[in-house]
Amino acid sequence: MTSNTATAAATSLTTVDLLVGIFQDVLGLPDLTEDTDFYEAGGDSLTAFQITGRLQEALGADVPVSLVFAYPTPFDLAEVVDADYGAV
Repeated sequence: MTSNTATAAATSLTTVDLLVGIFQDVLGLPDLTEDTDFYEAGGDSLTAFQITGRLQEALGADVPVSLVFAYPTPFDLAEVVDADYGAV
C-alpha cells in the first residue's frame, strides 16, 4: 500500500476503528474489540512499540509508547489521541 493509499484508508476510519485494526493485527486477535485491554490480550513492550509505530504511520504524529500503557484499550487510547493529536 502506498503512503497516499494508507492515508486515504486511515482518513475514512475513526480513530477507534483505526486502533482496533492496529491492535487486532499486532496482537493477532481478529475478535479484539474497542474495549479489549492491551495487557489482558497479551500485549507487552514490543507490541506497544509496534502499535505506536503504526499509529505514527497513519497519523503522521509521534505518539509516545507510554500512552498505550496508560490507556490500554483502543477506545481509551483513541480519546487521548484525538484530544492530543486531532481526530483521524
